Amino acid sequence: MRTFNSGKAIDRLTALYAFSPRHISISNPPACFAPLAASVFPVLTALCLALCAPPAAAQDHPSPVTQAHPPIISDSDFDSALPSLDQTTAPPPGTPGELPPTVTKPAATPETPATSLPPVTASDDSELDAPLPPLAGYDVSPLPAASAPVVVAQISYTTDVTGLKDAGVASQFKDLSALETGKGKAANIAMVRARASEDEALILRLLNSRGYFDATVTTTLKPAPDPNRPVRAKLVAVPGPLYHFGLVAIDANPTEPPDLIRNALPLAQGDAIVADTVLAAEANVSVVMQQTGYPFVKVGARDIALDPTKDTGDYSLHVDTGQRSRFGGFRTDGKPAFSAAHVGELTRFSRGELYDNRKVNDLRDALVATGLFRSVSVEPVATDQKAPDGSDYVDLLVHQQAGPVHTLAAEIGYSTGEGLTATGSWQNRNKFPPEGALILTGALGTQQQSLTTTFRRSNAKKRDRTFQLSATASHNIYDSYEAYTTGISGTVSRSSTPLWQKVWTWSYGFDVEASRESNNLSHNATTLWQDYYYTDFPVRIGYDRSNDLLNPTTGYRLASQTTPQVSLSNGGSNVSEILDASSYYPVGQKLVLAVRGRIGTLLGGSLADIAPSRRLYAGGGGSVRGFAYQSLGPKDASGNPTGGLSVVEASIEARYRIGDIGIVPFIDAGQAYASATPNFSNLRVGVGIGARLYTNFGPIRIDIATPLDRQKTEPLLALYVGIGQSF
Repeated sequence: MRTFNSGKAIDRLTALYAFSPRHISISNPPACFAPLAASVFPVLTALCLALCAPPAAAQDHPSPVTQAHPPIISDSDFDSALPSLDQTTAPPPGTPGELPPTVTKPAATPETPATSLPPVTASDDSELDAPLPPLAGYDVSPLPAASAPVVVAQISYTTDVTGLKDAGVASQFKDLSALETGKGKAANIAMVRARASEDEALILRLLNSRGYFDATVTTTLKPAPDPNRPVRAKLVAVPGPLYHFGLVAIDANPTEPPDLIRNALPLAQGDAIVADTVLAAEANVSVVMQQTGYPFVKVGARDIALDPTKDTGDYSLHVDTGQRSRFGGFRTDGKPAFSAAHVGELTRFSRGELYDNRKVNDLRDALVATGLFRSVSVEPVATDQKAPDGSDYVDLLVHQQAGPVHTLAAEIGYSTGEGLTATGSWQNRNKFPPEGALILTGALGTQQQSLTTTFRRSNAKKRDRTFQLSATASHNIYDSYEAYTTGISGTVSRSSTPLWQKVWTWSYGFDVEASRESNNLSHNATTLWQDYYYTDFPVRIGYDRSNDLLNPTTGYRLASQTTPQVSLSNGGSNVSEILDASSYYPVGQKLVLAVRGRIGTLLGGSLADIAPSRRLYAGGGGSVRGFAYQSLGPKDASGNPTGGLSVVEASIEARYRIGDIGIVPFIDAGQAYASATPNFSNLRVGVGIGARLYTNFGPIRIDIATPLDRQKTEPLLALYVGIGQSF
């Protein structure tokens, strides 16, 4: 007989009863558990009820001390109540200790889906049976906006970051920091925490990029006890040891010369592993190899194996060199402006030269400078041709997208002495391919009118060489003379442009002119007009070491123009020689001192034999500002300038720039003389100040000047407007 006389056992059985099958729901139990559940659970339920309800006899007649806890159920009855482990069906009714069997309902048979909805029956609620009101009866207008904006509560915070200054990343962190970008304001402390987490990752990236691969960052957020005081976000960075390069190895095919890649990779054992340095070194490998015959080089992935015990990293780089190559021919595709043959005329290299990417870039710049393309690019293309030394020939493929060829332009200007002038032009830049332009230019002003037709061939059979043929008819009225002129001129030149400034420039050509001129503007002389016929052969050469064509700040320029002239009317001849020089001296970051000098002479003829339009003058913009155009020099009895046989000029400017605005005080001096040799006497001086508006194509210039020791016939103020510096 087993007696349960332990309070703990009773407690356990009581608890088991509390979780009887009446309170347990098992979803989809396995089939093998059904007989066991049907047999065991009723028995356990009966046991629990028997244990929890005290016997009636025990209440009326307490048992002796030795029988304080009489047996509840015999062991044989308990064992007989338990089902056999091999039993798979419920025991037969009437087994001792078993509760009446539980009736199991058969599983519900799924209903067949209805083929149609059941009919709707009327309800007892008249509101439910009433039809819905039409949609048009609803008010669909939006709700009015809130009268006052929603105010989002904010907190303030301070940022304290330490440990970055010695690593050299403090300024970078400040530029990229999420906490710094927030400017000390956030919606709540969770936002501050999120920003601090971003900055932790940022600091680690920055320190890793500087070679500190064991860096750690600790973040502390300290809320303020007073809500009106800011939260303190403190980030403490510990960079750890700085890692240096151990071995530096390169995996590549042999090159010519053998040490080409190693010399192009400026990384050495013992150098700090800095990301910027590594990236720049790898980029240098690609650049140098493309400049020394390897157009298809590919710099592969790097590998840095860190050794924490030595604070070093072994570096290796894979380089796919490609085949060593030489320049071959040319190809073109797209919408071409000209043929591949003309592309070859723009190059500064010949077939068979070792490939150099700098020369390819130079060719691309020359193509852009033509102004004929909407877009243009150049790339090397491999061929099957071999050079004598075993290297490959590569062709250059030019992708052309021709742009509009017609240009219509207009400008208007004014200067004292030359008056107001409006100029317009039309051109077809590729009327006669390749690069054969037809240009029509007209000028209409108070003191000059002209019409010019020009044919210009750029890059004529050679890079940077221009051939130009022009026909001109003009009428000029100045204080010094009045002239009606027609002429034909032709030049071959190499000139600088805003897109392509050149060190050496030159030009030579011819000019045939016929003009009717008068320098006696009082119209009282018996011989009012005189006819002149000339043939000129001008030659000009220039040397430019300045840093900019329109706005030079350093360097210098030298130029010489020699013009032999032959008079077809009287058989005389003379030679004009003019020398120009200018220099530019920067003083600090904002000031540039610029000086200019000019001297010229006419040799081989008297003043009376030379047409007024071909004599030498001084005064006006580009000469001596403050004076009327061509007003300086010898004068006739009426006080009108007659021009001279020599001229001298000098200028100095202080060009002070503040952002896109500049102030330029200046002093000009000069004079023209009747003799062929200037004597530097009676120099006239003009002083003034100018304003500059600096643009992406050059400065816009406005100068105001006045003559010193001004005479009655001279202007009080002279105004000059143009593009670019005065010299």
